[in-house]
Amino acid sequence: MDNNIVLQKSLDFALRIVKLCHYLNETKREFVLSKELLISGTNIGKHVKAAVGAESREVFISEFGVARRRALETEYWLLVLFHGEILTETEHRSIETDRLELVKIISAIHSTSRRSN
Repeated sequence: MDNNIVLQKSLDFALRIVKLCHYLNETKREFVLSKELLISGTNIGKHVKAAVGAESREVFISEFGVARRRALETEYWLLVLFHGEILTETEHRSIETDRLELVKIISAIHSTSRRSN
């Protein structure tokens, strides 16, 4: 994965999400929203990995589309946690910066792939 930046960034993001959800469970005693965040945040990388290993261009494009939707869903859960005063502004900004960088990469790949199809 070292030479595939989107795979590496999605894995790094998933690991941050796992740590954040552990923190939310252990420190904030927040279980429901953290589970939603865990699912959406780790599924980004799952779909990126599926896209990279896709057997057809259509599947590649579709999986990157799903990865993008999961990144947008993750944004929603992070906003709920922030506006619900479960995450501080600093905590939210930190992970949102990483999420935004990842969604920009995924969106660019998805858009370029769709245009050249």
